[in-house]
Amino acid sequence: MTRYWNAFVEGYTGYANYLFHEITHPSWNNYFYWLIAVSLFFFLLEVVIPWRKKQPVFRKDFWLDGFYMFFNFFLFSLIIYSAASNVVVNLFNDGIAWITGGFNLQANNPLNNFPMWSILLIGFLVRDFVQWWIHRLLHRSDTLWEFHKVHHSVEEMGFAAHLRYHWMENIVYRTLEYIPLALLGIGLYDFFIIHIFTLAWGHYNHSNISVSGYITGGILGMLLGIVAANGLLDITLFNDPELLAKLGIILGFTLAGSLLLGKLMKYLFNSPEMHIWHHSYNLPESRYYGVNFGLTLAIWDYLFKTAYIPHDGQDIRLGFPGIEKFPQDFTGQITHGFKDDNTE
Repeated sequence: MTRYWNAFVEGYTGYANYLFHEITHPSWNNYFYWLIAVSLFFFLLEVVIPWRKKQPVFRKDFWLDGFYMFFNFFLFSLIIYSAASNVVVNLFNDGIAWITGGFNLQANNPLNNFPMWSILLIGFLVRDFVQWWIHRLLHRSDTLWEFHKVHHSVEEMGFAAHLRYHWMENIVYRTLEYIPLALLGIGLYDFFIIHIFTLAWGHYNHSNISVSGYITGGILGMLLGIVAANGLLDITLFNDPELLAKLGIILGFTLAGSLLLGKLMKYLFNSPEMHIWHHSYNLPESRYYGVNFGLTLAIWDYLFKTAYIPHDGQDIRLGFPGIEKFPQDFTGQITHGFKDDNTE
């Protein structure tokens, strides 16, 4: 018990020190400032090329959603999640060791000898697939849907709506996705590249913009080019290139991404045009539990036939039946789901 108590206490002190260091030490591998940078990028895009031109730049609940971003990305972990999850992870690993007679998941990681690019790809695909099923569960379970309503209470869509969600979703997602990732030996939260990529794509899905697949394909290619040019994919061909070679690699990946993926992007990856229908107030009777559950990838929705884009959806009504009675303030929303408030 002492070890678990120490893990709980260290979770508080460790995360508090980490968060303080993040805020006071800007760097390229700093989550705090990446969240700000990615958010500012999509905010500027919403100002310059808005999809819904009549929607105000500072849309309804803009500042509330901005607070949710920092609450769910940092403050919730500081308040309780980091400390509690430390204990749960220790219990899980100890349970696996006890059941298997001392098996160490990390030491026996089946991916230990894989190149970095394949570990990143496997980690990304496994996590996104698991999250797709969890997202469906949030819609199918009456209890979990009450928590998930917070995310669907957005009535004017923008990038910051990405991280407006009930704190219970942190617990549901992280608990259910941890098990398959841990069994694979994937320490996903150490993979900065995956985390920032999914953060940016989630902002994009919720943003008030609409761009061609050739552009998003080119951007995806550019990001892969930056990673490759900096030797982060364990590809010998790209080890320690000179500056001009790096620029050439990035340009080559950008062009390849645009040309090869342009027409496929809407089927491979989620987008504002697809995700807007997930937030639609009016769903067809045959899709009562929702549509377009993908977080980053769209392929799961096409594979499992939950994709639904009847038209561009630019100005459809957002929310859910009963949203008129739903709490409008942060306190009311984060306590929602624990009592009957007569929303449907």
